[in-house]
Amino acid sequence: MEKLKSLTSEQRKKIILYVLLDIVTINFSLIAAICLWYGGSIPGLPGGRGMVIAAEVWHWYIYAAAILSPLCVLVYGLFRFYLNLWKYATIDDIYKIVVADTVIFALLFVIHSNLLVYISDYDLPKRLLMVAWFIDVVLFTFSRSGYRIVKRMFIALEHILTKKAGSKRVMVVGAGYAGYNVIRSILNGEKGYENRTPVIIVDDDESKNNTNLMGIRVTYDCANIPRLASEYEIEEIVVALPSATNAQVKRIMDFCTKTECTLKMIPPMSDISDGSYRALRDVDITDLLFREEIKLDVRSISGYLEGKTVLVTGGGGSIGSELCRQISTFKPGLLVIFDIYENNAYELMVDLKNRYGNELRTDLYIGSIGDMNSLERAFERFKPEVVFHAAAHKHVPLMEEVPEEAVKNNVFGTLNVARCADKYGVERFVLLSTDKAVNPANVMGATKRITELIIQEMAAESKTKFMAVRFGNVLGSNGSVIPLFRRQIAEGGPVTVTDKNMIRFFMTIPEASRLVLQAAGLGKSGSIFVLDMGEPVKIDDLARNLIRLSGFVPDKDIAVVYTGLRPGEKLYEELIMDEEKDSLKMVYKNKIFVTKPIEMDYEKFDSQLNRLYDAAYHNPDGVVDIIKEIVPNNKLGGK
Repeated sequence: MEKLKSLTSEQRKKIILYVLLDIVTINFSLIAAICLWYGGSIPGLPGGRGMVIAAEVWHWYIYAAAILSPLCVLVYGLFRFYLNLWKYATIDDIYKIVVADTVIFALLFVIHSNLLVYISDYDLPKRLLMVAWFIDVVLFTFSRSGYRIVKRMFIALEHILTKKAGSKRVMVVGAGYAGYNVIRSILNGEKGYENRTPVIIVDDDESKNNTNLMGIRVTYDCANIPRLASEYEIEEIVVALPSATNAQVKRIMDFCTKTECTLKMIPPMSDISDGSYRALRDVDITDLLFREEIKLDVRSISGYLEGKTVLVTGGGGSIGSELCRQISTFKPGLLVIFDIYENNAYELMVDLKNRYGNELRTDLYIGSIGDMNSLERAFERFKPEVVFHAAAHKHVPLMEEVPEEAVKNNVFGTLNVARCADKYGVERFVLLSTDKAVNPANVMGATKRITELIIQEMAAESKTKFMAVRFGNVLGSNGSVIPLFRRQIAEGGPVTVTDKNMIRFFMTIPEASRLVLQAAGLGKSGSIFVLDMGEPVKIDDLARNLIRLSGFVPDKDIAVVYTGLRPGEKLYEELIMDEEKDSLKMVYKNKIFVTKPIEMDYEKFDSQLNRLYDAAYHNPDGVVDIIKEIVPNNKLGGK
């Protein structure tokens, strides 16, 4: 009763219409069954053919109809058919219809056997009710879902015709100006839109529901994208929402990836240079991880970068190069790209010169952080005021094979750069760390944790501000899973995932770089900043989405194979150690957190570093044991 009271006037009218339709349908079913059974016609109808059915039969029907009409409404009501959303009906609903009609005609048979047979003096053939039951099941189903059945027939016919014409069936998400331009471009066969047929438009604006845009139907609620894609046999989805926020785009992409369609999108407004809304691009994996754009505190960053000499170690790498690009927007006095690999570093310098010309002073220095003499010359020559330390060995399985090389580069390379920063009076030193440093299960993560301890010790005795920024995996960076998955997809598969349940934190390269710059302008020396990485992502979902974005169906076109955890890998990573949780504080817009340095015995730490140095260069077999001593909360070797 409460449910009925909460219904709108429109919903009540719809229920009344269904009740009347059901009464007509069930009575028609009984009449049709009588006519079919006796092979006759209803008396008095003009043009009737065949034998006239006996009057006692119709006399029985009058009594039966008086009972059957309210009975069907009662049973259908108990089965909640009048509150059902029939446009979303499934095979389970058809099953319920069969059960409900069986109950109705079984009750009619009982009533006939105990009452009607005596009142009408007519003994009904039992199988006649079975005929009526079958007719009513068909008619009731068609009354609720007939529109969908007919529509599916037309969709199937349309799909056959468009398939023969070699045309893709397209769903457009967004019924605004951008969506209009997409539809117009498709209908006009403009370049980049050839061989496509617009089928349906989906929009989250309820006022546009059941309207038309250039003859194409608009329907409401993007949550229906998976169902509509299946129902209309859509092959491609175009997301035409250039003004949508990152969170809105991510929500829609989550629905789109539940289909087997290829995905295209209109670029965000920030990426459109000529004002055109019609340029399509492929959906990239980073689009699926969109979060709200990070708004930087430009003033605090400019305060420590503008006019300063900034040196970035590993500046030619994926993260280091993006850092250099971001730093360039803050007008440093000189940007020094320090890297051991000349090709990437040179390409970056050329790109920056082409982009900024004489407005940006930049220099390239080829050297190794493991070579103290090389570092000394660089610091002596450029006298940097700010150092971002991004150079590191980071490939987990490879570092398990040669832990001594991870120690040489990550630990003592960092120590070399930190000592130079202290010696040459650098104002600010920023170490790029990783979530793998927390309770490390691999050598790479353990070496990065040691570098965090080095920064803490240097901060305690130097005038230079030393700090570390800890974050998770960066999409598309060198050594990340994305380039590997793309290569495997290009080769036809299989795509290899270590474990179905493995999860990781992910950021885009620009997002991580911006937060590193922001964190470097905050807090005290010795701090470890932790970046908010959002929700963790299943690697399996990442692989499958990447397959879909490449135009294939996972496990159908491209196989996904689970290979098991590799040496040093965990199912999940953490960003905070247990002993850091109590001191964790938010310092920037729920995006950056800071922890206090933990207490440590620096004299003991220095002694351990000396032993680790000797082992790395003279006794590699002892490296891991010493790492375990330095990093007590480790899970190396399955510990």
